[in-house]
Amino acid sequence: MFENVIKHYPDFPKPGIDFIDVLPFMQDKEAFRQVVAELDRVCTAPNIATVEARGFLFAAPLLSDSAHVQTIVPIRKKGKLPHAEGDLVKVLIEKEYGSDEVFYRRSDLSACTTTDDCIELTILDDLLATGGTALGIAESLAGEVIGGRKIRIKEFVFLVELPALQGRKVLEGIAPVRSLMSLEGVE
Repeated sequence: MFENVIKHYPDFPKPGIDFIDVLPFMQDKEAFRQVVAELDRVCTAPNIATVEARGFLFAAPLLSDSAHVQTIVPIRKKGKLPHAEGDLVKVLIEKEYGSDEVFYRRSDLSACTTTDDCIELTILDDLLATGGTALGIAESLAGEVIGGRKIRIKEFVFLVELPALQGRKVLEGIAPVRSLMSLEGVE
């Protein structure tokens, strides 16, 4: 549906990686509008946890335009989230090309809308490859209790999925996985 908008960059950021670039959506107003509408349809939780920077670009319009999305929990790289003592949570993630860490604030979770005495979250990211980023975030969030409310991962949503890397299998035991595009044969 949107495959003609994205671009591929072989061997970036290192040899053997085919970088999938979703930023061309920023150059096509109608395609961007359509992808945001489709994300609104598949993101059913009132709260979205999303990873910088591309995740922010696609989640932000949902906050202003969606009838059901109420809160966005930003997940950022080291040194990017100002925080009070004890507020910041480090998440170790495994990407297809190495380990990394990202962070979220408990105070952002406390601002989330509650459903049935829990905080329901959609984890939204631009790309599902090996599933390591989403898995690390989900496992960390699932251990949180905020104001007596547990976190429940309702679903994972991705713009693009690379089925050959089997990230879906890693995540399906936690929550349903939805992707807007599937690129067969890309690794």
